[in-house]
This record gives sequence, structure tokens and C-alpha cells, in this order.
Amino acid sequence: MSEPKITIAGREISCNQPPYIIAELSANHNGKLEIALKIIEEAAKAGADAVKLQTYRPDTITLDSDADEFKIKGGLWDGRTLYELYQEAHMPWEWHKPLFEHAKKVGITIFSSPFDTTAVDLLEDLNAPAYKIASFEAVDLPLIRYVAGTGKPMIISTGMADVDEIEEAITAAREGGCKELAILHCVSGYPAPAEDYNLRTIGDMIARFGLVTGLSDHTLCNATAIASVVLGASMIEKHFTLDRNGGGPDDSFSLEPADLAALCRDSKTAWGALGQVDYGRKSSEGGNAQFRRSLYFTKNMKAGEVITEDCVRSVRPGYGVAPKHLERVLGRKVAHAISANTPVTEEVLG
Repeated sequence: MSEPKITIAGREISCNQPPYIIAELSANHNGKLEIALKIIEEAAKAGADAVKLQTYRPDTITLDSDADEFKIKGGLWDGRTLYELYQEAHMPWEWHKPLFEHAKKVGITIFSSPFDTTAVDLLEDLNAPAYKIASFEAVDLPLIRYVAGTGKPMIISTGMADVDEIEEAITAAREGGCKELAILHCVSGYPAPAEDYNLRTIGDMIARFGLVTGLSDHTLCNATAIASVVLGASMIEKHFTLDRNGGGPDDSFSLEPADLAALCRDSKTAWGALGQVDYGRKSSEGGNAQFRRSLYFTKNMKAGEVITEDCVRSVRPGYGVAPKHLERVLGRKVAHAISANTPVTEEVLG
């Protein structure tokens, strides 16, 4: 069975390629278009494959209500209503076109998470190359089917979803016409502790669902993301900001430019280190083979003299016969006179 793969803007994403790195811009524009534009530039400089937006308005994602169930309790946004939070955090729709144009200019792929059908329509007008379904929307099967109807590659984040809900989301995507689908293991905590991630789940997801699988990582460093590559993650998404202390809704758990550059570099190093099953000697080891142990004479010997245990030792370097042949060497007669500190060779053994 071939490895699952999808292609976004000409870039193949699979276990056979370095991890696809997505810089999530989210709310880190902090209400300023120039900051959003700069984030895109810095993501490209850091080596990310793509930058991702979130496309919604407060009225398309929630209701303007201060009823108790619409208030956030605990965490980064404690006490705020959902409408207030999304009013501050949303990406103005009139920004999308200049952001898409800027991404093209600096050479980075750009796509978005739509939160309702009108957002999909906007993104289709901009010819978005792919779509991401956010974890909280993974249960919105009508939205998934609508996005799938575009025929574009889709990524579904699975934070909070159980196995049945993941299967339902995948089925909805397939029913809607999606041909290229990926899923992301995710913990929807902001930030999330590394120990919540249970990264061994990634291997199970790959085996269970047979899809390109990656990680949406909300931890505060890159260790979890790098480890996910070793377990088969083909895609990594991290929130990205210019300044973690910028004061925006998502800034505090986002990577800064140097961190993103390290993620891009180190995840590719981890992927490259995986290689394939290979017990052969590697090119970097070639010059060191001479320093393996072998048998050497420890004293001068005359022709015909019997080799005893006090005559030979296992030492470095490795120009003599291997130490495993010691029993075969003992009791033999030397074919000609030899000097101490010379290797035991088949020629000397006669």
C-alpha cells in the first residue's frame, strides 16, 4: 500500500517528504494590517511552507450575548464574552486580498480556516489552494461538506474529537467530494502541556484512518513538534507572532521568528535522520573502521613458535584479524619471525 499524500500549491505532503510547516497567524495581527503583513514576511523568512489565516466575523462564529454560557471562564480569556473575543481577534475580510497578494509576493503559500459558508465563498474568490477545519468546527459536518465541495485539499484538526467524531468528519469530507484529506492530532488547550499530547496517538491515527497525519501544536516550545516527526507526522502547525509579549489574544502561546526558524530547521533534521532500515556501514564511519579492535602480537616471535595467550592481545587499531578468531589463533605456529606490535594476519598464521 502506498503512503498517503496530498498536494498543496504544488508541494507534496507525505511521510516521504520533509514535514510541511504551517505558521498560524490567527489573532496575532492585533488589529493592524501592517502587523499581519509583517508576520507573513517573517514566516517566509523562517522557512515555513505556508501561513494560515482564520476567516470569520464575530457574528458568523457566535452570538452577541452576555448570557452566562457565552462567557469564558478561566484561562487566557477569562471573563470575556465570545463575541468580545472574536470582535478583537477576527481578521477583517477586506484584509484577505492584500494578505493573499503579499504572500504570493514573498513566496509563501497562504490559506485559511473558514468558519461558515460565506467565509468559504470569500476564500474561493481568492483562489485559496486548501482549507483547514479548526478543531472546534470538526463537529460541523455541513460546513465540512461545503468546504469539501470546493474540490480543494482539506486539513481537519481533531482537538477534543473522539474516534467516532473523527470518523464522522472524514466521512463528511469524502461525501462532500474531498479527494485529498489530512488530519491533525491536536490538544485544544491554549497553551497545552506537552504531557497532554500522547504523541503515540499519531501512529494509531495513521494506521486507523490511512490519511496524511500531522500535529497542531499548542505547547510553548518545539520539543513536542520535533518528536511528532519521528512518530510519523507529515505536517506541523504552530501559532506564529512577531512578539510573544505583544498583548494579543494568542501571542503568549505563539512562536517568535527565531523559534519558527528553529522548528523549520530541526523538524527537517529529524525527518532526515529517520532514513530507512539500514545496518550497513555509513559513509561517515568509513575512516573510523581502522580503529576497531583486532589481534596484535605483544612480543617478538621466531618462525615456528607456538602462539599462546601471552603472545597476543585484542587492541586498537583494526589491521589484524578480528578478536572473535582468538581461539583459532591460539596454538598455531607463526609462519615466519615477527616483531612485537604487529597485527596478527592470515599470512603470519601460515
